[in-house]
Amino acid sequence: MRLFPRLLYATPSTMGSASSLSEALALLPPIPLYRRILRVHRRKLDPEMRILGDSYVKSEFRAHRSSENPLHIIGFLTEWQLYAQKIEGDAWVGDKLDKAKLDKMSDQQLGQLYELMQAIRNKDGEGGK
Repeated sequence: MRLFPRLLYATPSTMGSASSLSEALALLPPIPLYRRILRVHRRKLDPEMRILGDSYVKSEFRAHRSSENPLHIIGFLTEWQLYAQKIEGDAWVGDKLDKAKLDKMSDQQLGQLYELMQAIRNKDGEGGK
């Protein structure tokens, strides 16, 4: 992911969509954000979910490392920063995935989301018996 200096300090007003980043003041650069997510996983997730989450985060950041499209970089960093903020504040409990985001997902992303949902359900089912 090639860094553009203007992207390191992007704010909701400079990105145009204040609703999606109402809590965030500025985007973190990729490496500090990556480290923050892994730290949050270490503190907040149980060991099984941490392994799943860490491997997913690592693969996503690795896959987007060479992205040069500024809008794509901002979107990527924005969503991961919001994810980290939600997990840190436990505000993610009970959140629903809105239809607009589902419509934007590729078939592969929807498949991954479905597999994640099945893994969580299986884990909950095994733990309750």
